[in-house]
Amino acid sequence: MATTKTAPNTSAPRLKSLYSEKLVAELVKDLDLKNPHQAPKLEKIVVSSGIGKNKDDKRFYEVVTNTITKITGQKPVDRMAKKSIAGFKIRAGMNRVGVSVTLRGNHMYEFLDRLTNVALPRVRDFHGIKRKAFDRSGNYSLGINDQSVFPELGYEDTNVLHGLQVTFVIDQGSPEKSRALLEKFGLPFEKGGK
Repeated sequence: MATTKTAPNTSAPRLKSLYSEKLVAELVKDLDLKNPHQAPKLEKIVVSSGIGKNKDDKRFYEVVTNTITKITGQKPVDRMAKKSIAGFKIRAGMNRVGVSVTLRGNHMYEFLDRLTNVALPRVRDFHGIKRKAFDRSGNYSLGINDQSVFPELGYEDTNVLHGLQVTFVIDQGSPEKSRALLEKFGLPFEKGGK
């Protein structure tokens, strides 16, 4: 009996292909770099949500966990408190003060594509993301106040509102290089300012 081999599905996400085929060359030219290895590269995206004052509410914890699972396609891990915060009645070492997911590879590029082209345009009164949310290493943090902008979530998932934090970790980045990379990926920065 003859066996046939099927070719593996090698279709890369749209933004991943775009980065390797076009954006690296554009970044080298625009940023006046000496070689393509100096171009900034998206290393990972961390999606997290704090639970804080709702740490004792099991339903809130389940809603946050289910939301992040549906948005990212991965199960989040619990975060432990690093320091005590008296206002939220949180002690250092306390578990379940937040949840987070780290996206890499294809999942990262697919999430970025959905965030840029589907979720952010659905934000009410949206004028672009802030230009000054870069750290010294070039990583960018974006806060989303309402999880209902993600189309993966149904009505049941948006009854309890909570926010999300999306952090873009960028290799070879500085604030200027990282902004150039994120603009090439289509993230809409607010007009004006630095």
